[in-house]
Amino acid sequence: MLTASESKTKSPATAQSASDWKFPRLLTELPGPNAKRVLEADKKFMSPSYTRDYPLVAQRGRGAVVEDVDGNMFLDFAAGIAVCSTGHCHPKVVAAIQAQAAELIHMSGTDFYYENMPRFAEKLAATVPGPEPKKVFFTNSGTEAVEGAIKLARYATKRDKFIAFYGCFHGRSMGSLSLTASKSTQRKGFGALLSGVEHIPYPYAYRCAHGHTAETCGAEILEQLEGQIFKRLFDPEEVAGIIIEPIQGEGGYVPAPDFFLQELQRICRQHGIMFILDEVQSGMGRTGQWWACEKSGVEPDIITSAKGIASGMPLGAFIARESVMNWKPGSHGTTFGGNPVCIAAAQATFDLIESGYRENARQVGDYIIKKTANWTDKFKIVGDIRGRGLMIGIEIVRDQKTREKAADLRNQIVDRAFYHGLCILGAGENSLRLSPPLMIDREQVDAALAILEKCIHEAEAKA
Repeated sequence: MLTASESKTKSPATAQSASDWKFPRLLTELPGPNAKRVLEADKKFMSPSYTRDYPLVAQRGRGAVVEDVDGNMFLDFAAGIAVCSTGHCHPKVVAAIQAQAAELIHMSGTDFYYENMPRFAEKLAATVPGPEPKKVFFTNSGTEAVEGAIKLARYATKRDKFIAFYGCFHGRSMGSLSLTASKSTQRKGFGALLSGVEHIPYPYAYRCAHGHTAETCGAEILEQLEGQIFKRLFDPEEVAGIIIEPIQGEGGYVPAPDFFLQELQRICRQHGIMFILDEVQSGMGRTGQWWACEKSGVEPDIITSAKGIASGMPLGAFIARESVMNWKPGSHGTTFGGNPVCIAAAQATFDLIESGYRENARQVGDYIIKKTANWTDKFKIVGDIRGRGLMIGIEIVRDQKTREKAADLRNQIVDRAFYHGLCILGAGENSLRLSPPLMIDREQVDAALAILEKCIHEAEAKA
């Protein structure tokens, strides 16, 4: 990796060869002069509600590398918040977008038919667990997929109550925000949200109040649901749906135990409640399987998808059992959802994930887990490493014995990584999230982990 001083004799010209798009390359101080101009314009014209962890001004990307407006190149272990599943600008995805854009961009799938919508819906539905045929509704985003799932659950059950989990993130539009319980700032200032929503704890093994393992944490939460919520707050016959992320995303990359999801499904089936799985971040091959819930052997009534479904094009979906998605024409609609260009990108993405990237996610994810297995011994501020496939969380603590959360140290690591040419993001109050593109290779993993180790060392030295 070139440092700023080493690059004085180098041209900041855009990288051209495939080998250029492999590892970090820093040519200027960060942010560079062009980036500073963009930051000034952004501050002047853009909504201050956007959250940015560091001053990356992306201009182009290839594979797992992003180049900024000054020619600096960064290894991307965020993938646009787990969106760029096939890497940046995969040639097959780009070709599919270009070909479709030259033929038809929009007609509106609510009012007219597109040939590629049912074709892709058939392929997508076939990946969802369970023997009953599935139907698909395409949206523009994850939050829209969750909004649709809320409406469908209410329509199918003729009930209006929902149960969600602390730490979960389901979106920021008003209905999905009512289910979200990640950060108070996401709710502050918006007044009353959707009524009839109750939250309960998520099974967080590393911080289990009862000392359970990752396989057994959560029994008391289920007892609370049946023994307290259903008896004192909501009669189960009034509950339309229980929604859960099989692996919490923004909550810290925390997997739910298999038995917990199985028992939650049992409770839903017993009371006619829709069992809704939010796989906006964990789905589409990120864990090494199409859906994270496959490991638990559960069968959702409704499942939501977005993020990695179309390699960066705006597309989401909610998929439901045929007997559930039986609402009448006009009950739900969308102007742009299922746009032909987005569907073309999704079809190319699907084929790439199916033909190799899903398995690569499993293998490389296992490789990362093995490479970091000794980090809790090596670093006093690394408390826990967890996850599946290329959805891995690293929890940063002040002290391993007390497990005190160290958000400031986590933030330092994220910031330092950027200045070493690595893009990562935080998750939860004090965890790092590793969510690189599914095409990442072991050499790039080695480079990223070397940078991350250095950043953890630096943060630990100042702790």
